[in-house]
Amino acid sequence: MNTTQLKRIGLTGGIGSGKSTLAGLLANTGMALIDADEVSRSLTATGGAAIAAITQTFGEEFIASDGSMNRDRMRQLVFSQPSARVQLQALLHPLIAEAMHQKMRFLMDKNTALVLIDIPLLVESTYWRSQMDKILVVDCSVDTQVRRVTRRSHLPAEEVLRIIGSQASRTQRLAAADWVLNNEADDLTLLQKQALDIQLHF
Repeated sequence: MNTTQLKRIGLTGGIGSGKSTLAGLLANTGMALIDADEVSRSLTATGGAAIAAITQTFGEEFIASDGSMNRDRMRQLVFSQPSARVQLQALLHPLIAEAMHQKMRFLMDKNTALVLIDIPLLVESTYWRSQMDKILVVDCSVDTQVRRVTRRSHLPAEEVLRIIGSQASRTQRLAAADWVLNNEADDLTLLQKQALDIQLHF
């Protein structure tokens, strides 16, 4: 796929970093946004393209009553069995990649110059890192991550730390970054100002 006319900015950050909030702020200013999580959710929603393969691979018990993937059950499985995580990724990643490339082709057809691509596991993915022109990392301390996630999701701190441990480390993300946005403060006004700065930078 020829994407030379479309500058691709990869956005990533650990759980609770504020990455999704920043992505929303930038999208509200008119910046084109492709959200890998949103693509994944559509594939695993009722009638989604991944449902048949999930059923075949993991069984009917991983499909909810509405026909979507049972996210809670799948989350428990992949955290307790690394081999299941690998299976799920092998199933979903090609579908996610194709859907995201379709979105990029659509933007190119519209002569869009810049797209923000929100990928939670960007640093962990050799493939997606190679597809980006620049990488933007939203950063905060682990303590802040735990506080935010326990507050919004009511998960125990131990589970949040387990999720954090399954992701790239803060050091790894910072090493991969072309631009780092510090989001330690719970200050939406400051985050909005930094979003405007990002637009000017890229």
